[in-house]
Amino acid sequence: MSSTTDPNPTNVPLGHAYDGIREYDNPLPGWWKWLFVITVVVSPFYLLYFHVGATGRSLQEQYQVAMDENQRKKYADLPPLTADAATLMKFKDDAKWTEVGKAIFKTNCVSCHGAEGAGVIGPNLCDENYKHIKTISDITKVINEGVAGGAMPAWSTRIPNKNDIIMLSAYVASLRGSNPAKPKGPDGSPIAPWSADE
Repeated sequence: MSSTTDPNPTNVPLGHAYDGIREYDNPLPGWWKWLFVITVVVSPFYLLYFHVGATGRSLQEQYQVAMDENQRKKYADLPPLTADAATLMKFKDDAKWTEVGKAIFKTNCVSCHGAEGAGVIGPNLCDENYKHIKTISDITKVINEGVAGGAMPAWSTRIPNKNDIIMLSAYVASLRGSNPAKPKGPDGSPIAPWSADE
């Protein structure tokens, strides 16, 4: 903005005035223009790294990882749990603890069983059909030891915390009877409902 008397005659007026003040076409500072250019040049790399690259890089995914880790801290003071039917039945029906198991499931199991447990490569965990499981405690055994010659790997060495395995088992048990959007077809045979009495 400039007053009516122009101290710099090389400025180009825009042809209008407000209250006796004429507006001139003053260019933006050079540093401002270069900041814009740098932003435009960097933005494709930012997009590729945080939104198209490997998983776990976006702020949303980093936040979710931190939240999942916080969920697991909820039972840091729990004593070592026993992987029996009564324990699994107790935690299966407790929403606070199934959230912990869900966090472990999302970290380790979604590539084969899908985000909702509906099955991808591995079987659907939400229906009534099971291949290697007859009772609720068999879930822990399958997770620990694996099945089918390595098709389902043994997770006892990959998830060394025994309480993690039990929380994961309880969460998997809680998926039975849920209705995911696109479930995989039945695999195995129907079994009796979960019971604390084996």
